[in-house]
Amino acid sequence: MCNCSPSRRTAFGALGAGAVTTGLAACGGPSGGDGAEEDPGTPSPAPETGEVLTSAEDVPVGGGTVLEDHQVVVTQPEEGQFRAFSTACTHEGCPVDAVEDGHIVCPCHDSRFSVADGAPQSGPAQSPLEEFEVTVDGNDVVFA
Repeated sequence: MCNCSPSRRTAFGALGAGAVTTGLAACGGPSGGDGAEEDPGTPSPAPETGEVLTSAEDVPVGGGTVLEDHQVVVTQPEEGQFRAFSTACTHEGCPVDAVEDGHIVCPCHDSRFSVADGAPQSGPAQSPLEEFEVTVDGNDVVFA
């Protein structure tokens, strides 16, 4: 879950209300509610080329599997077709944590992305998830 709230110690230690407001604005959504895209920050690190991500049998058809240790979601939109996406939501960078009903789900603001191409389907995210190339080697889904 995205933990953007400053601690009390940080808030009280700030010099004046302006510093606290600036700190909160850095973690908050777009000002004015105009739906503008936030910069999610640095892209998540990619796994190493040739690294086995998961077994193909562990990725349900029409769904996917979140691999927290690799910061990747591996999906199988159709039988035998595998895709991999960053777990960093393009709205505010919170890690996606589930795949439900054909959507990759971010718990912070309920952005949902297509398992087929990582495109945003609902919620505040406006950009697709970063995609990584994968191949299948035997029964393993491998980072290409």
